[in-house]
Amino acid sequence: MSMILSASVVRVRDGLPLSASTDYDQSMGMQECRKYFKMLSKKLSQLPDRCTLKTGQYNINFISSLGVSYMMLCTENYPSVLAFCFLDELQKEFITTYNMMKTNTAIRPYCFIEFDNFIQRTKQRYNNTRSLSTKMNLADMQTEIKLRPPYQISVSELGSANGFSHVPVGLYKGTGKISAAPHQRLEPVTLPGIVSFVLSLLCGALNLIRGFHAIESLLQNEGEDFSYVIAFFLGTAACLYQCYLFVYYTGWRNAKSFLTFGLICLCNMYLYELRNLWQLFFHVTVGAFSTLQIRLRQPQGKSPDYNV
Repeated sequence: MSMILSASVVRVRDGLPLSASTDYDQSMGMQECRKYFKMLSKKLSQLPDRCTLKTGQYNINFISSLGVSYMMLCTENYPSVLAFCFLDELQKEFITTYNMMKTNTAIRPYCFIEFDNFIQRTKQRYNNTRSLSTKMNLADMQTEIKLRPPYQISVSELGSANGFSHVPVGLYKGTGKISAAPHQRLEPVTLPGIVSFVLSLLCGALNLIRGFHAIESLLQNEGEDFSYVIAFFLGTAACLYQCYLFVYYTGWRNAKSFLTFGLICLCNMYLYELRNLWQLFFHVTVGAFSTLQIRLRQPQGKSPDYNV
């Protein structure tokens, strides 16, 4: 019998489960599939936005959009078109119910467990194809899947020591990507993000001006310390690089932002004698705020209104 067995909603960047259906099946096959669910959750950021994993008599399908992934487990003979239509319906309802700020700042697992009610109702409808709405254009969905088929993940890839890093980029051609790529688009800019960008530019400009003043002082007084000049210009470079990280996606983006913030703190510690406490507090606070905004502005998946 073809049917959907379970579904879950997972945050892409760290695999945090946000909601899931209640599973009653405790068979060995289901236990194994739950392990695959967990392994996939940890690798979502490296995968295209539409994938299928075939595990014997079961299939795991998922789609990712706007930093959230929607995963489902079904029997191997369940129609692919209906499977991705089911995921698309979960996606649209979740995006409508919860804003991106809530999903980005969620800390504890299953904090949107009330969404399970919608998952269960939708699962029941899709397990009884006679109850599905006749307005669904299955022909369009079938065409979309033929034009842009889901990426097929093999069990051997999932269990490899290096994860999916060995999969050639060319295999992802024709699929929307959530993976780390230099041209990956980021989520829309928020007002706090714009404020952090402007403040970082301001701090960079202040450091640059003070750096030139330090050079003038060094030329007039031979006893001045040249290391202050270096500290000012390093602070300028760090602020400008934070602006770059906020605007563009790069590999290890979050780690780079934390290292840049660390450099800002070190520069201001060294310049302690040349700045008062309020100036030091301003520069360090702006650096921390910009680092937070870089962290919150995640890679953007496919827009929520696409057809599956």
